[in-house]
Amino acid sequence: MTVTGAILLAIMMSLLMTIAWAAQRRTGSSGWIDSIWSFAVGIGGVTAALIAEGGDGTRRWVALGVIGLWSLRLGLHIAARTKGAGEDPRYQALIDEWGDRAGFRLFLFLQVQAVCALVLALAVYAAAANPAAFGLLDILALSVAVIAIAGEAVSDWQLSRFRRDNHGKGKICEVGLWAYSRHPNYFFEWLGWCAWPLLALDFSGAHPVGLSAFAAPALMYWLLVHVSGIPPLEAHMLRSRGDAFRALQARVNAFFPGPRRGQSQAAIKEARS
Repeated sequence: MTVTGAILLAIMMSLLMTIAWAAQRRTGSSGWIDSIWSFAVGIGGVTAALIAEGGDGTRRWVALGVIGLWSLRLGLHIAARTKGAGEDPRYQALIDEWGDRAGFRLFLFLQVQAVCALVLALAVYAAAANPAAFGLLDILALSVAVIAIAGEAVSDWQLSRFRRDNHGKGKICEVGLWAYSRHPNYFFEWLGWCAWPLLALDFSGAHPVGLSAFAAPALMYWLLVHVSGIPPLEAHMLRSRGDAFRALQARVNAFFPGPRRGQSQAAIKEARS
């Protein structure tokens, strides 16, 4: 990618996140931020794939399909969840902390998100520009992407159904995939970005820029596990659910799915009911 292309892509991400900032300020619902961010990454990724030069044609179409499907599914899901809802507790905590400067601080915060979106779009570019012939590693990458998108969709559906069935009851979701990870949607989101280095790698050494795609899963893991994902969400859950959520933390992994700890089968069935 030329320097001019990278600059134009960065400007695009900045403008899209400015639209997200305006949507939040107008509606008072920060869910639109995450929805627009998902679409922004998709638009950036599609653009990056289209302008990539010298890459294998099959891989370019795979990259376009994967990033487009991921963006549309996640963006539309968050938009549907946001419609008619109030503030996301993660953003609400930040807005309360920022006080009178919330508008300006939120704008700067979303520009940082624009930078993150640019890093992800560049990973798509690194994959689309890979000149190696489409092969087994790419099939593995596509399999990882499909599993991740499907897993995240199932996680979101299970949580939506649980919230609908238990509205206002103050219960904690432990059904389906949520019985083995406190945040299976975050796990599958991260897993999806692990597909891009696999698509970008060329072991012949003819495409060294492909190594830059490892920045995508590294960035997503850092954001989800240590910054804007699990920490603020679990802080909200501890405030709203208290000891019940502390008990969940003791028996269910935070991120990577795994066996439950210290609970009988009867108690597991009761938790799911």
